[in-house]
Amino acid sequence: MATVPGQLIWEIVKKNNSFLIKEFGNGTASVKFSKEPNNLYNFHSYKYSGLANKKTVTIQAGKDQSVLLATTKTKKQNKPSALLHKSFMKKEFHHMAKAVSNQVGDNYYRPDLKKAALARLSAVNRGLKVAKSGVKKRNRQQV
Repeated sequence: MATVPGQLIWEIVKKNNSFLIKEFGNGTASVKFSKEPNNLYNFHSYKYSGLANKKTVTIQAGKDQSVLLATTKTKKQNKPSALLHKSFMKKEFHHMAKAVSNQVGDNYYRPDLKKAALARLSAVNRGLKVAKSGVKKRNRQQV
């Protein structure tokens, strides 16, 4: 089976697909978002599309306070079960940021997505933090 070029896929799915969400703002301004997998910013564009690009990056929350970094294998496009290379990270944030930076940008995988991947990692890591429970201390100056 021959693979289809990414530009052709994008031209087919850019106007209408099941992942597209259109938000209407003030006046005639509209913003298009996407719920497709492997889309870092959830923004509907060719650059961030997980459907049209062969090389994609995914950062998601995993189990037990871990972060999942998944990249697609370019030679396994016809085998969906073996498509993603997954790695789970349970480290401090700056170690995870260094690993994502090395994997995405420094290995020449998708250097244009390095900033987006670090932003997504920061958002996922912020969401994993658990609020401290217990009695809050009162401010003595307000008594």
